[in-house]
Amino acid sequence: MRTLCLPLLVVACSLAASAAAQAATLAVQAGAGQRTVSTEELLARPDAQAVEIPADVAYKRDMRYRAVPIAALLEGVAPEATLQAVALDGFVADLAAAPLLATDPAGARAWLAIEPPGQPWPALGEGKPSAGPFYLVWTNPAAGGIVPEQWPYQMAALRLVAPAAERFPAMQPQAGTSEDSPVWRGFQVFRTHCMVCHTLNGQGDASMGPDLNQPHSPTEYMIADALRMYLRDPQALRHWPQARMPAFDENILPQADLDALLAYLGHMAQSRGQGGADTR
Repeated sequence: MRTLCLPLLVVACSLAASAAAQAATLAVQAGAGQRTVSTEELLARPDAQAVEIPADVAYKRDMRYRAVPIAALLEGVAPEATLQAVALDGFVADLAAAPLLATDPAGARAWLAIEPPGQPWPALGEGKPSAGPFYLVWTNPAAGGIVPEQWPYQMAALRLVAPAAERFPAMQPQAGTSEDSPVWRGFQVFRTHCMVCHTLNGQGDASMGPDLNQPHSPTEYMIADALRMYLRDPQALRHWPQARMPAFDENILPQADLDALLAYLGHMAQSRGQGGADTR
C-alpha cells in the first residue's frame, strides 16, 4: 500500500470477526509506545457508552451502539493532521483529524462503535456481513457537514498519514490550473467522495472500484448527461446484483460539486501520465 505513515499514531485492527461476532483486537501505536486492546477491554472502558444514531449511514435506519469517543484514542494527534480509515472490503477514507478530535456535545462527534462478541449487529444485506467489528459513527453529523464517506464501517485500520496531495501528486490538476477553477474544486470533491473507492492515474489506496483515468476516464466513453445520471443513481442506469456504488443525491453532492467533479475528470483525461501540479 502506497502510503506515507507518520510515527505518531498507527491504529491497526487484528480481526477475528465472523457471523458470530467474535472478539477483535485493536493495536494502538503512539510514538514509541504500543498497546493492543481487545473488544472486551474497549467495551469495558469508563468512557464507553450507548449512543443513538438516527438514520445510520450503513443500516439506513435508527441504530444504537456501545461506543467510545474517537478523540480518546487519538491523544497527541494534531488537529491539522490527516487520518486514514481502512475497511476490510478495500474502502479507504482520508479523514481530517480536527472533526475526529471535537468533543463539543452540541457539534458533530465521532465515536468508535464496537460490535459485542456473541451479539453480532445485523447483516448489511443478504449474504453480507455486519458493519462490525468496528464502525466510525457520528452524533449530530449535520452540525459538522459530515458526509457518508466519513462513516467507515468494517474498519481494519486507522492510521496517521500525510495529506493526499503530497502522497498522490499524479491526482492533482496540471500546473498552471487556476485554483479558483472548477477543476480544483472537482479535485476536492474527488478526494472526499471518490478516492475512498477509486484510484486515479494509478495512485491511491482504495481497491473497491476501478481507476478513473487509466486506461480511460469515464468522460471519454460516457456522454455528460449519462454520467450525471449514473452518479445520481447508478442502479437506475446500470443494474447488477454485485453493484456497490451508492447514489449521490443533491444533499450529498450538490449540482455545482457534480459539475466540478466532471470538469476535474475531463481535465485529467487530457493529462494522463503527465503528472500533477508541482507541490515542492
